[in-house]
Amino acid sequence: MPHISQKGTIMPPSPIRKLVPYAEAAKKRGVHVHHLNIGQPDIETPVNVMEGLRHLDMKVIEYSHSAGFQSYREKLSHYYNRVGIKVSVDDVIVTTGGSEALLFALQTCFNPGDEVIIPEPFYANYNGFCTSAGVKVVPVSSRIEDDYALPPIEEFEKLVTDKTKGILLCNPANPTGYLYTTDELLALQAIVLKHDLFLIADEVYREFCYGDAIPRSCLKFKEMEQNVIVVDSVSKRYSMCGARVGALVTKNQAVQGAVMKFAQARLSPPTLGQVAGELALDTPQSYFDEVNREYDMRRNVLVDGLNSIEGVLCPKPKGAFYCMARLPIEDSEHFCQWILESFQLDGKTVMMAPASGFYATPGAGKDEVRLAYVLKKEDLMDAVIIIKEALKAYPGKSN
Repeated sequence: MPHISQKGTIMPPSPIRKLVPYAEAAKKRGVHVHHLNIGQPDIETPVNVMEGLRHLDMKVIEYSHSAGFQSYREKLSHYYNRVGIKVSVDDVIVTTGGSEALLFALQTCFNPGDEVIIPEPFYANYNGFCTSAGVKVVPVSSRIEDDYALPPIEEFEKLVTDKTKGILLCNPANPTGYLYTTDELLALQAIVLKHDLFLIADEVYREFCYGDAIPRSCLKFKEMEQNVIVVDSVSKRYSMCGARVGALVTKNQAVQGAVMKFAQARLSPPTLGQVAGELALDTPQSYFDEVNREYDMRRNVLVDGLNSIEGVLCPKPKGAFYCMARLPIEDSEHFCQWILESFQLDGKTVMMAPASGFYATPGAGKDEVRLAYVLKKEDLMDAVIIIKEALKAYPGKSN
């Protein structure tokens, strides 16, 4: 029997989806599962998008240009300029989700064996993307006690070697919801310029910031604009996860030219997804105002509820729609499986993502979980009660 590749062997499973069989088994037993494990919003896609798709007059679902439809790219460039990111249509390549944009960036800017520094905890699939590209992840650890703020820049400096080619940052961050400050981004700019590194900035949660928090794109920093590659997506911004359309944005034309060859090799991004994406750019600001109010309320319900549980620590996020919580347990992977297999309260239980899969450092995050506040208020309140009671009954509590 032939053997699978080394990459196939070491490719990590998703901590977000690996417990799905246990959730499915719970549902077969008649247990209702509150899904806080995955960032699938229950917010409706904008009405203008759905209406536009229903009345779509298209005789052939044809290929687009490999960079995406010109009309969509032009409207995307207008959107970026509206939010203060000064780019032209030639700086934008449409991709199959933000995932492909990130893969294109890694394949374009890194050779196999090169290193990328990533603040951890980070979006779990970064591990998989880097494995696919043959890039080594070098983590720099943030602390829950500091709300997962950017680690001191001296910690980055210690990790730079002749193999280091870039830094990867998610802002606002998945899984922590942390929003990096201007001072933190300026500190990153200094090390990026000093060592001539790429800065890949995953900014897909730009529209979701709460209170007086204001996101600042890495492309707004003029001095390092040739080093920056922005990864973007329509998935969360317009609650269109299934559209599978994203974008890679950079002013570095050498990077653009190389990315274009990867884009040509896969022919084109999804035609119908681009149609939906172009329609979405006409979404009124009132939609985002309402969505942000809803997420702000949900954030408070979940985070305040978790912090009311004895032994739980959960920093309040300023962006995205995730939070990380430290629980009084020894092994979150076991706890997240146990609560699906062995615990229910009034016929209901909760699915969470064990946090160890959001770290690259072995053993890190074993007492943490990631939760997505993508369900309505009543479900989140219910989930907090279930978690509280489950922790009382759980046999693997820490001392």
